[in-house]
Amino acid sequence: MQHECKITVLETKCFPELQKKYLADPQSGTCPCFKAGQTFLLKRTPAQDDFYHLMDGKFCGEAWDAVSRYVYTALQGGSIMHGWTNDERMMIACCNDGTRPVIFKIERIDIPETDEERAWLAKQDFTNRAEDAYTG
Repeated sequence: MQHECKITVLETKCFPELQKKYLADPQSGTCPCFKAGQTFLLKRTPAQDDFYHLMDGKFCGEAWDAVSRYVYTALQGGSIMHGWTNDERMMIACCNDGTRPVIFKIERIDIPETDEERAWLAKQDFTNRAEDAYTG
């Protein structure tokens, strides 16, 4: 089975009171790199290795540092957040910029290559429920 990873920008935030108090440019505003609704599809194949090449500069380094472990897990077919999100193939994360964070949804996409893999995948339940949730 092959796996891809989709990153969706859910929201960009801005905390002007923190920017005013702490930043060299107190009028920085929201992140200039991302806009809500943007999507990125990452592959890790011999022909295209988006993880190793950090998406060839298409992604902010600070944001990549915050989400790359989830992306790597997804590209390897792992459970991104077992017992935390309502679907263990998905994680909600944000970049490290405390005055203008960007909220991302990271999803593992399973691509079965055989009938056996399709049948196995059809039987899976990746749902996490509140009674089983890990809440830290």
